[in-house]
Amino acid sequence: MAKEIYTKYKMAKYLRKEALPTALCPGCGGGTVLNAFANAIDQLKIDPRDLVVVSGIGCSAWIASPYFLADTLHTTHGRAIAFATGVKVGLPDKKVVVISGDGDLAGIGGNHLIHAARRNIDITVILVNNFIYGMTGGQVAPTTPFGAKTTTTPYRNIEHPLNIAEVVAEAGASYVARWTTAHVYQLIESIKRALQVKGFSLVEVISQCPVQFGRRNKMKEPAEMLRWFLRNSIPISKAKHMSKEELKGKFVIGEFVNRQRPEFTEELNKLIEEVAEHFGLGDEDAD
Repeated sequence: MAKEIYTKYKMAKYLRKEALPTALCPGCGGGTVLNAFANAIDQLKIDPRDLVVVSGIGCSAWIASPYFLADTLHTTHGRAIAFATGVKVGLPDKKVVVISGDGDLAGIGGNHLIHAARRNIDITVILVNNFIYGMTGGQVAPTTPFGAKTTTTPYRNIEHPLNIAEVVAEAGASYVARWTTAHVYQLIESIKRALQVKGFSLVEVISQCPVQFGRRNKMKEPAEMLRWFLRNSIPISKAKHMSKEELKGKFVIGEFVNRQRPEFTEELNKLIEEVAEHFGLGDEDAD
């Protein structure tokens, strides 16, 4: 019966069927992100053999590894973007994608996130933001909303969350967008755009975690969290005309930047050629 279900799913060709069903909690948004990514790859007709997908540690890191059928690299906590940078420099013709969570990429890995955007290296990051460290017990994260409850803030969180998309856009990324798992079609289109951009691209996905975050914040059912996303999502075009007070507790969604900037790998290779020419080195000597 299980094989029949997987066969009927049109994106099954992009999945490692031997790894299914997933280890994700019931109602987790990780499956939606995996589906959106597979659809984006399918619609762009990207050969998975031309992909390298990198993830870190945490619930969202499982989205790519072991479930997506491509070369995947499951790295140490917070270092996914550092590994992806090395892959892109070494294999510039590959499409390099990072899929991991907010704790992994914006918490312990926040330094790598900011500087990869500053360098504008040609990798696509799909950052799944579920407001919490879900896999290790539901601790407070840099993205936990002000006033929310977690295992380590049982009364309420008194820290203000990091606005990931805004920070990465300001750091210099070529493309930045934010959607929720309740905006699936928009999410697919943004992932497609991000994959086609030359430079650093980030798609932040606000995702439900009913098991760890939801049940501590009166939203233990996945549908409740999705309705919460829809009620509080504000298009960026509208948000530009709203005050900070009006935007409190809201999710600003849409494309933040889509621009052209010099890309790191191309600039690096230009520099190598210039240095080789300056010293009269041939291709073999430069290598």
